[in-house]
Amino acid sequence: MGASPELPLRLSTVILPIHRWSPDGRRIWRRAEDLGFHTAYTYDHLSWRSFRDRTWFGAVPTLTAAAAVTERVRLGTLVSSPNFRHPVSLAKELMTLDDVSQGRFTLGIGSGGTGFDATALGNEAWPPRERADRFEEFVRLLDRLLSENGSGGVSYQGEFYSAHEVRTVPGCVQRPRLPFAVAATGRRGMRLAARHGQAWVTTGDPKTFDGSAADFMTGLARQVEQLESVCEDAGREPAGLDRILLDASGTPAGIAPLASVDAFVDYAGACAELGFTELVLHWPVPDSVFAADLDVFERVVTEGMPQLAG
Repeated sequence: MGASPELPLRLSTVILPIHRWSPDGRRIWRRAEDLGFHTAYTYDHLSWRSFRDRTWFGAVPTLTAAAAVTERVRLGTLVSSPNFRHPVSLAKELMTLDDVSQGRFTLGIGSGGTGFDATALGNEAWPPRERADRFEEFVRLLDRLLSENGSGGVSYQGEFYSAHEVRTVPGCVQRPRLPFAVAATGRRGMRLAARHGQAWVTTGDPKTFDGSAADFMTGLARQVEQLESVCEDAGREPAGLDRILLDASGTPAGIAPLASVDAFVDYAGACAELGFTELVLHWPVPDSVFAADLDVFERVVTEGMPQLAG
């Protein structure tokens, strides 16, 4: 993935899977490419918070359709999780997405939370320790499944997941596999990002979400310092791991990057100074926490990003 030499950071977007494909869905994904976004992600959930009783489509079919109508923009999940995914079946779907998109796919992956899809399969929500344990095993196995596609397949027996002679032929277009962007707020998850990831993803320190804008940026700086420490402990060059900040719309108080082009430039500049290489904004959705002026949103790309480059 790597940082862009032209800009201090890349700009990407999240398009929620709420649009019927014809005509709105197709148009929006194509518009994301035309505007020049680096990556267009979508949430990999069965439902999400205030959208639970609203239209919500599957991430993999949506991204497959998006891959078929675009040519340049990267595509990805932000994020997939063990809440309702199994490494074996997910690996086959990801390999297929990478093929359909001709090597434009990035897997955003996280441990999952206690939201609606944590119990959709009929189980109780996992306690934090078990969720972290499952995520670690999930990432390790998924890495093997996508990287090892020789004869004999992959066999594995773990505490939570197993695989028996699983073959992922022909493998990913991107070698040795498609990139992982690992979401993490603490050291344990950051160690997974340092070991298996091509990027680290954060929405900021949750402890600062109810604070001021200054509190939020201070929390981000602490997370970056922690990540660099984890990378050094793991023997990985910190600069070799991309850093993705997903806009946590609605938090914290005082931060509204889509209020105006100037507000975005100030916010993005501060993020770039902290070493972030990619900033992700939600495509505006009326009557939701992601409500924003679509004109300002588009001007952020066409006017704000050139200002940062200058």
